[in-house]
Amino acid sequence: MAVGQDNLPFVRSSSEWVAYFERNAAELRAIPWEMGAGVTDAELSAISASLRGWQLGETSDGSHLLAAARHYAAAVGDPEFIDAVRLFITEEQRHGGNLGRFLDLAGVERASSDWGDSLFRAIRYAMPRMEIWATPVVMVETHAMVYYNAVRRATQSPVLRAICEQILADEVAHIRFQCERLAILHRRRPWWQRKLTMGLHRLLFAGITVAVWGGHQRALRAGGYDFGRFWRAAWRKMRFAWRAMSPNTYCWQPPQQPPQAPQQSAASSILSPVSVGRGAAAELGRR
Repeated sequence: MAVGQDNLPFVRSSSEWVAYFERNAAELRAIPWEMGAGVTDAELSAISASLRGWQLGETSDGSHLLAAARHYAAAVGDPEFIDAVRLFITEEQRHGGNLGRFLDLAGVERASSDWGDSLFRAIRYAMPRMEIWATPVVMVETHAMVYYNAVRRATQSPVLRAICEQILADEVAHIRFQCERLAILHRRRPWWQRKLTMGLHRLLFAGITVAVWGGHQRALRAGGYDFGRFWRAAWRKMRFAWRAMSPNTYCWQPPQQPPQAPQQSAASSILSPVSVGRGAAAELGRR
């Protein structure tokens, strides 16, 4: 990954993100659908209700997010950002599609409504601004890193474990994608407004953490997380996300010449440790 002064990384351009999402779509893990659900009644009892709600949350058509992206892209003159957001939405919908297919295989009816999903959408729909969208998305996806690891640990189903592993791999880049955009937005603010923003973030994150535990504790416990472990894991990952959305993490001077990108997989091109601060990518992906 290209770095600038003081060995700080540059924020990736929208065209780089488009290239990443396109490459990632061609490098997906194999899911052994032919094996069937492969889940026991005991495992399903612990995770099915929770999984139904989370699956619903992954199935948004993204129309409100695209509207916010179009508004933002027009304001900053970055039309390719719309394409990057559209591909991001496609990945989220793939997650929902795979989870839904698993529920179908397991004979579990898909959810048509969920209080947690409704609350999350209400927060995002409050105002069509990019920051209002990106902030709760980062927070929920940070919790998703813990949640899907718990589900993966709670079952021996090859299909569900493969689905969770793909989602976990994708979410690290999703968090970085949103954090970079927030870093751009936060850069325009004086230091005291950034401090105030981070304080509000912590209040919101604490509330989301409690809400996620309240709605999904049975599945989390099945995966080895009591409340204390869940709280610590979520906050540990979010601290690295906050580092990734800090303007101080990046070099804002344009490079002297276009960097020559090495040939590497989509995942490795995004998850270089320097991309979100040393050790952050590894921590976000830690299970």
